[in-house]
Amino acid sequence: MEDLLGTSWPVFIGLTVVLFGGASFLMGQALAETWRPAWQNVLYGLMLGAADRFLNFALFGGELLTIPGYVIHSAVLVAIALAAYRLTQAHKMVAQYPWLYERAGLFGWREKAR
Repeated sequence: MEDLLGTSWPVFIGLTVVLFGGASFLMGQALAETWRPAWQNVLYGLMLGAADRFLNFALFGGELLTIPGYVIHSAVLVAIALAAYRLTQAHKMVAQYPWLYERAGLFGWREKAR
């Protein structure tokens, strides 16, 4: 699995999931707060994936140009960003339009019964 990731498990968890995952979560929140479209999470997530691969290479001696590693790291970051986007969007819809919507789970909302 380390050959596929291009790095070791502890580096993947620490750098990608914790450090860049936190940045990705904040990015998803910021995009939802400003009512940007969801596809922008993918674009910015791919950029964060490139930065993640570079720091993995520069700090820990991982492989820089590995396509499977880049795809896996970027997919994790995009998934975190999209989850944060939807979570924030659901919160905003209910908070901003309380007479129209109510929460329906963690990531959703529904029209209030009249």
